[in-house]
This record gives sequence, structure tokens and C-alpha cells, in this order.
Amino acid sequence: MAEHNELGEYGEERARDFLIENGYKIRETKWRTGSLEVDIIAEKDDTLVIVEVKTRSGAFADNPEQYIDNRKIKNIVNATERYIMRYNWNGDTRFDVISVVVHGQKCDIDHIEDAFLPPR
Repeated sequence: MAEHNELGEYGEERARDFLIENGYKIRETKWRTGSLEVDIIAEKDDTLVIVEVKTRSGAFADNPEQYIDNRKIKNIVNATERYIMRYNWNGDTRFDVISVVVHGQKCDIDHIEDAFLPPR
């Protein structure tokens, strides 16, 4: 596995652990529909929480969430719509970003709730 893939896996594991520690129920990780993927689908307080995880280290460690462009948002929203229809979700839905910045054996986690809205 490439080093950047291992870093991404590590970040997603840390994000999942962070969510669990903060009272979220993890419904899915790496949920796929066709070519689309959602990193983490969680639930808290009757809200479906769609989480995009961005992990960086070293020179690229500043604001990993800035690497989520409009195309990525559109793909996340499309995947979410399919998930909602497939599992007949009727509650609220929120899109979050968890930024994981790795510093050696430590990492900083920033959870950004309501990070973006679906495009109109």
C-alpha cells in the first residue's frame, strides 16, 4: 500500500475513534455506491452525519479541509442521496469534515460540523 494510502487509513481510524469517543454511532465506514465513496457515515441525536476525513502530515499539514473542492462535495452529496434512499433515512442530515494532522506519533483532530451544504 502506498504511503499516502496508509496515512489516509490512519486518519480515518483516528476520526472514527474520535467520533465514537464523542457519542456518535458509526453506521458505515468507506461506504461505496458505484464509483462514489463516503468516508464515515455516523449518527448522533437523530441526525445522519456524513463525514469527509482529510489527513495530512509534514509540509502539507495546513488546513487539510481546504482540499475538498466542489466536485468532491457533489460526489459526497450524490452518494449520500443514494444512501438515504437505500436505507429510507427520514431524519436530518449534516455534512461534516474531520481534519487529521499527523505530527510523528501524535495527531491533531479538528471536527468541523456543518462544513458544507449541498449545492443548489
